[in-house]
Amino acid sequence: MTDLTPLDGPRRAPSGGDPTKSIVLLLHGYGADGNDLIGLADYWQKDFPETLFLAPHAPERCELSPFGRQWFSLDKYDPDLQRRDPKAGAQVFELMREGVEQARRNVDQFLQTELERCNLSMKDVGFVGFSQGTMVSLFTGLRENVAPAGILGYSGAMISASRLSQEITSRPPVCLVHGEQDDVVPFTAMGACETALKDAGIAVTSHSRPGLGHGIDEGGLDIGRHFLMSIFANV
Repeated sequence: MTDLTPLDGPRRAPSGGDPTKSIVLLLHGYGADGNDLIGLADYWQKDFPETLFLAPHAPERCELSPFGRQWFSLDKYDPDLQRRDPKAGAQVFELMREGVEQARRNVDQFLQTELERCNLSMKDVGFVGFSQGTMVSLFTGLRENVAPAGILGYSGAMISASRLSQEITSRPPVCLVHGEQDDVVPFTAMGACETALKDAGIAVTSHSRPGLGHGIDEGGLDIGRHFLMSIFANV
């Protein structure tokens, strides 16, 4: 097993002061870092004054960028293949298994430290991912011993979908949001992810964003806000 890399990154303390009652874990996409997603707190924090927002940097330097980070390698990923042949594309996602498993261990180590510091449990955590960060959020959150409050995934995909029903240990609600014109992670990935989640008995809602490429628009931010409000309603 590869040694774990301690994670760090930007954060937003609860705007209402202590105590912290919930955590939103923001996992960025390939080639970015935590600074890319911490800005989501600026949109949502007014509605969650008792929430700590955390945006750790991925542990690895991006193989295609001298400045960005990656949760794991995408050297075998080809978005054109995903569009041409979804079945072959699904096999590529299976090959990412080892990388996402290592990312999961790193994320869990980081999250457990924060939970202990705040005297919270996994049920107080909302995972929010973008692109590769969605892949990590889904893989990690569905394999926790205690279910997180929920998982919000933008422009992502499911890794190791064929093994999910055998490995799943928690069933938090999931919300998926994806641009119909996404040229990085094709829009069809959302449908495949939704099917895998429903087959595993998970409550999932999906939202297509017409005209949107690989990104998050204002409508998607509002969808995310309502989802977070629903999962933290009883926290």
